[in-house]
Amino acid sequence: MSTAFAIISLLFNGLMAGLFYTFSTTVMPAFNAIEPAQATAAMRSINKKILNPLFLPVFLLAPVASLVTGVLLLVDGAATAGVLFLAAGAVYLLGTLGATSALNVPMNNALEAGSMDWSAYAPRWTTWNHVRSLSCVAALVLAGVALVLV
Repeated sequence: MSTAFAIISLLFNGLMAGLFYTFSTTVMPAFNAIEPAQATAAMRSINKKILNPLFLPVFLLAPVASLVTGVLLLVDGAATAGVLFLAAGAVYLLGTLGATSALNVPMNNALEAGSMDWSAYAPRWTTWNHVRSLSCVAALVLAGVALVLV
């Protein structure tokens, strides 16, 4: 059972790391290269379309899979691997879900409402997206190392 959760954790953390990395290295630089009105319209569209059944479960269940794996491994006596999976879940919760809910989503809402213009939005949003990227990569590495130890 713990192996299945471990693989799901690794997969979900990897998918999220790739998504946020792509935004930081490709999407936001591309948007910054076009007119602010076009960038704003494109980002508003992304912010609406990303809330879909393919994205949301992966985004929300990545830390759950890590935490469940950690607990199962601790119960099975694999303390080091269990702690690493728990750490992966904690890093994701704080750095990815925390940054998203406290910073990126409110900025998305402000962009949608027209109370934040692109020049204020893009650099700040991208900085916090880098944090989300690094958090997902850290969670992925922790889960990967833990999986090798199992």
